[in-house]
Amino acid sequence: MEETVKLDKWGYKVRTSSDSCISAINAFYHQVLSYGRQRSVILEAPAHDKDCVLANILAALHLFSSDPSRTSSYLEAAKSHLDQATSYEKAIFDVISYLISEGRDDEVAVQLHSNFLKEFPRDLLSVKRAQVLCFYMGRPDLSLPLVHQVLPHNEGENYIYGMLAFPLLELGRMREAEKAARKGFEISKEDLWAQHALCHVFQYECHFKEAVQFMEGCSSSWNSCSSFMLTHNWWHVTICYLEGNAPRQRVLEVYDHRIWKELDRSDAVKAEVYLNAIGLGLRFYVRDEIDIFGDRLKILAGCLTDQANWYLEWHLDVLIVWALAETDEISKAEELLKGLKYRLSKMPEKKQQIMQKGMLLAEAMYAYGRGNDKHGLELLGPDFDAVDYKIIGASDEQADVFNEVWYKMLLNTGEALTAIEVLEKQIKKREGTPFLWRLLEKGYRLANREEAGIAREKARALETAYFS
Repeated sequence: MEETVKLDKWGYKVRTSSDSCISAINAFYHQVLSYGRQRSVILEAPAHDKDCVLANILAALHLFSSDPSRTSSYLEAAKSHLDQATSYEKAIFDVISYLISEGRDDEVAVQLHSNFLKEFPRDLLSVKRAQVLCFYMGRPDLSLPLVHQVLPHNEGENYIYGMLAFPLLELGRMREAEKAARKGFEISKEDLWAQHALCHVFQYECHFKEAVQFMEGCSSSWNSCSSFMLTHNWWHVTICYLEGNAPRQRVLEVYDHRIWKELDRSDAVKAEVYLNAIGLGLRFYVRDEIDIFGDRLKILAGCLTDQANWYLEWHLDVLIVWALAETDEISKAEELLKGLKYRLSKMPEKKQQIMQKGMLLAEAMYAYGRGNDKHGLELLGPDFDAVDYKIIGASDEQADVFNEVWYKMLLNTGEALTAIEVLEKQIKKREGTPFLWRLLEKGYRLANREEAGIAREKARALETAYFS
């Protein structure tokens, strides 16, 4: 009987007699945790052992997001052999089968993961899976305890400290986040999530040049990672160049040769590239530099009229609505909005209430793209803060552009005093950002305040400080 039990990477028992099956499962663990582009390796596991419960349930999970029509056959295969499975496999089957069930409650799914990890704390893939859930819930407060729960069993392990760093970032605990990210990076220089977390710290603290130098130094380790992670890391580089007022040609070179060029690869996931490309385009537009971005937005919007890129995640949809509206693809933008409203109406009531903010943001971005700042401002309200909208699946840095849009709406509609108030608060947090000072200068000028000159000089000094 023992010959039919193997140990996986975490040291947990799996019912299989196939070494190749276990190798494929372990390879899948590595691909997910390293943001690799070969996650489909998990489909090899049930091919080597069609009766292995763990192989089948992990294959079902993988296909749930990439090819849902194929999920049920693997789920049924796992279910039909549960009586032969180990306790570990049975436990993970329960967690994943709920995760991919219709109408799931995300908080329940996180709790199930937490309960599972009490018994099987070395399963870092399950930690990662639960953290992704928390991210799309906008709940770093739920994500952090999951890592603390398993950390004593995984000290010194690869990947765990990057997973510790990210919720610390999202909770504003920058010193602790930096410490965790650096520890992860010391364990493995190729831990992309630790690299990414450290870049977040540099970026938040306006150390733009250091962020660029660090990330470009790490970039040789990104070649085998997914379209999202590859282009997202380069997105961070371009944002740091942009925020540090680097020559715009340098920003565009990174966009053209590091982000957009990913589409040339035969295995590129286009929507993942578009998310990072359009996020950068919006930053150019907010800075009134859309002419510098040139025809890139038109080309991008042309790709985004393809509905195959719609309804994959809210963050991308919100950005697509803006791009379509901005490039006069009005009927397409309105069709996407209508589809989002329909999907919202079909959600369970609890989820519907949460995602209502995502719908409001999409409508506001449509208004912004149409040049109707007044209506956009009415939708977002006087107390808007993008941190409350992370349920669309955006990090603080990704969501921050929506704050910038809101600042511009305030200024463009003459709400100078409100703009001044929020910008002064934001500058206390990120004093080294030239663009915020430029916005504050405009607010002061609109309000006929003499501080406009001070803000202008501060902006000028910063604009030459980083990449001149």
